[in-house]
Amino acid sequence: MLLLGRVSNLPTVWSNCLAGWLLGGGGRAVDFLVLALGASLLYVGGMFLNDAFDEEFDRANRRERPIPSGQIEVSEVWRWGWIWLGCGLVNLVLLGWWPALLGVLLVGAILLYNAVHKWVVFAPVLMAVCRVLLYWVAAASAVEGITGLALWSSLALGSYVTGLSLYAVHERSKRGLPYWPAALMAVPLFMAWVVNGGPYGPRALLCGLVLAVWIARSLHTAMRAASPNVPAAIGSLLAGIVLVDFVAVVGGDSLWVGVGIFALFGVTLIAQRFVPAT
Repeated sequence: MLLLGRVSNLPTVWSNCLAGWLLGGGGRAVDFLVLALGASLLYVGGMFLNDAFDEEFDRANRRERPIPSGQIEVSEVWRWGWIWLGCGLVNLVLLGWWPALLGVLLVGAILLYNAVHKWVVFAPVLMAVCRVLLYWVAAASAVEGITGLALWSSLALGSYVTGLSLYAVHERSKRGLPYWPAALMAVPLFMAWVVNGGPYGPRALLCGLVLAVWIARSLHTAMRAASPNVPAAIGSLLAGIVLVDFVAVVGGDSLWVGVGIFALFGVTLIAQRFVPAT
């Protein structure tokens, strides 16, 4: 169950929810908890269905996955995937019309990605759309709704996830990765520089530097000539999603909020030691 749901990546979902919610003005703690639970269920359901859709591919190419290795029946994976998606959407309906509507769009994007990601070249964009919609759901659940800052931050995150997904396509490659998708992953750094000024400028610069160093470190793992480790690099870049959220909220008044999001970065890295990120 843990492997099917890629639960080690759940902290990145929580950080997306927290960043989007804060950039939308925040609100009642109970609403955020409902949001985080709903998003978690949608993520786990999407991951279950990802393996269900990929059954034939995994039987031919990834025999170690739970379905082809005989750890679980594909019918059970389909059933639980739909259950998680349904329960997650119910949670978002409880938050109001806009979160519910955007939640329906998010579920549609998840299903579309799972159905076509092995066959279309724009699959990385679909993955990014899922994360952007999650940001919008989170912001719509807050008191101010989808603010301009929440919108632009979501697009910066989408650019990062597109670059990450372009690298993930090469996960099973024995060769090093191309350099150009890193330009997409640098967009959050540019956004932090543009948006944060005045007293927040130095803080934004420092947080952006942390993200830049992490991206460079992760890509070095995959691009070293002697022994490139692409899966490790992908897992590392997935953890970097939390750092993108960290950069997005750095202009806020509460330093503790940034500390809380950064803590999720550590939780992601620890979780990946026990459950593979991909």
